[in-house]
Amino acid sequence: MGDQKQAPLNGASNGTSIPPPKHGRRSGRGSRCGCCCLLKFLLTVIFTVALLIGLFILIVWLIFRPINRVKLHVTDVVLTQFNHTDNILRFNLAANISIRNPNKKIGIHYDRIEAKAFYVDQRFGYQALTPFYQGHKNTSVLNVVFKGQQPLTLQGEDLTQFNQEKTSGLYSIALELSMRIRFKVGKVKTVRFRPKMDCDDLKIPLNKSPVAGSNNKCELKF
Repeated sequence: MGDQKQAPLNGASNGTSIPPPKHGRRSGRGSRCGCCCLLKFLLTVIFTVALLIGLFILIVWLIFRPINRVKLHVTDVVLTQFNHTDNILRFNLAANISIRNPNKKIGIHYDRIEAKAFYVDQRFGYQALTPFYQGHKNTSVLNVVFKGQQPLTLQGEDLTQFNQEKTSGLYSIALELSMRIRFKVGKVKTVRFRPKMDCDDLKIPLNKSPVAGSNNKCELKF
């Protein structure tokens, strides 16, 4: 019997072999995929954070928008001294400020209250009031007293206004409350807000009771 030739294995012939397949293109696709996946992940994180912040703001607005109905009035104003000589203002002013919280579910922590008095946009009086908590559907009355003397320069129109009001005995004085407050719903308390109460159109007579029907309503600004 003659010798039989063995068939070449794996496609090899004449002592040569088939090189292994190359993976260069597959490796490139993986690198591009990694960059795309990282970009998609970052965009997803940014979108999620923005969505959560927007949702939080919406919830806070829906819960606390009734605070706009808080009502503030200046009552029982007494001005017994308001003299200006040699650029020194000597004053004695007392007032009660009524704060009404009409909300059924929201309490208010007044952590800091600063009362200020102004004449022709110049501050002449300051008083730090005692912090307190105001419950639901509650009215609180703050007693504010400004007494003493303060340098106050009046020139031009400001001096003319003072002389006219001195003659009439009716002075244009503005009151302001600067506050740091927190809202409370159940056991949950919010972060601190810094609203300001402005009473800009007060007409206060010297040594007399305020005129009936005069504007003594104040505005709460956040």
